[in-house]
Amino acid sequence: MDTSENPFREVILSTGKIQDRVQELGRQITRDYQGNALVLLGVLNGAFIFAADLCRAIDLDLEIDFIRVASYGTSTVSSGTIRLLKEPGIDLAGKDVLLVEDIVDTGTTMAWLQDHFRHSPARSVRICSLIDKKERRLVPVDVDYIGFALDRGFLVGYGLDCAEKYRNLPAIYSLE
Repeated sequence: MDTSENPFREVILSTGKIQDRVQELGRQITRDYQGNALVLLGVLNGAFIFAADLCRAIDLDLEIDFIRVASYGTSTVSSGTIRLLKEPGIDLAGKDVLLVEDIVDTGTTMAWLQDHFRHSPARSVRICSLIDKKERRLVPVDVDYIGFALDRGFLVGYGLDCAEKYRNLPAIYSLE
């Protein structure tokens, strides 16, 4: 991609590096959940690409569904108010839930979701995030499976957006 004709500063994570790490996460999750009833809950919209790649990298019978949460709107800064716009359609009773997120930034949304689903009939609730970005963390949250720990800039691509744009980029870039 010619960076002189677009708003991106640099490639932060290449497509190959992302795919290699997703395969590693898939193997780790496969080992950890062997023999369990696993449900992946992808957080829309950002995690849809990561969740699709991750579920194919997990060698288990699993269920996958998506939830929708609103906290950013069209801004680059979280509003701090969490709204669950779409509940899972899968019965979570007695199952292990793995929340799949594109990026954990302030921690506000993931802490809220973790608490919300811990009060559900799920057996366990854990978090898998492609990116754990602690530089702006406001709420403590433990990410159980981390693709990459990064602490720089506003990131787009591979599902991450800015005002709903750039999700379709195959790599992750820093936005100017």
